Amino acid sequence: MSTILAVQNLSKTYLSGSNSLTVLDDVSFSIEAGDTFSIVGPSGSGKTTLLGLCAGLDKPSSGTVALHDTQLQALSEDERAQIRNEHVGFIFQNFQLISTLTALENVMVPMELRREKNIKKQAMQLLDRVGLGERHSHYPTQLSGGEQQRVSLARAFSNKPKILFADEPTGNLDDETSEKVVRLIFDLNREAGTTLVLVTHDMELAEKTQRIIKIKGGKIVSDEYTLAKTI
Repeated sequence: MSTILAVQNLSKTYLSGSNSLTVLDDVSFSIEAGDTFSIVGPSGSGKTTLLGLCAGLDKPSSGTVALHDTQLQALSEDERAQIRNEHVGFIFQNFQLISTLTALENVMVPMELRREKNIKKQAMQLLDRVGLGERHSHYPTQLSGGEQQRVSLARAFSNKPKILFADEPTGNLDDETSEKVVRLIFDLNREAGTTLVLVTHDMELAEKTQRIIKIKGGKIVSDEYTLAKTI
């Protein structure tokens, strides 16, 4: 298998006047294509910052991130956006759907950016796959939190990503809804052969992945392979 994400000596420091705050400190790891991987840690540990750097949403203060053999820190913001559109899917805790678009239109957005054809049919198939085909014309405010997250999941897979970054994907959901969403994430990931990078504070969820990195105070404190539970 090939390495899809390689992080070397990654650090991120924020400056405010004469003060500085180091959120990540010399973090290194790599992920093989098709693996499932969790980043866990308490609030403020740097895990969401790390995910953002891995996905090219921000640039590091030092160190390197290679995503799909491309060095992200060497790219402009527009170039990093192009890499994300070609290779990356996202799921966020707060869903981040576009409120003025229907469920179907939200799923179509990444495909429109890629200028694909027959995107309405593909988007409907994805909505059907997450159980929301009949809700395709509804706007986010007309959907429950779990339904919104399922729309965001369909959207995340609409550009056929090589790697999926999920940041606390069940953080705003009740236990029953969380279980359904988690099952869909892992099922879709397995069907598509996508690499999954999951940021969570939930160890029970993290243990469903093959590998867990624990972060505390911006540093990796453990990196372990798991007996990933079948779901």
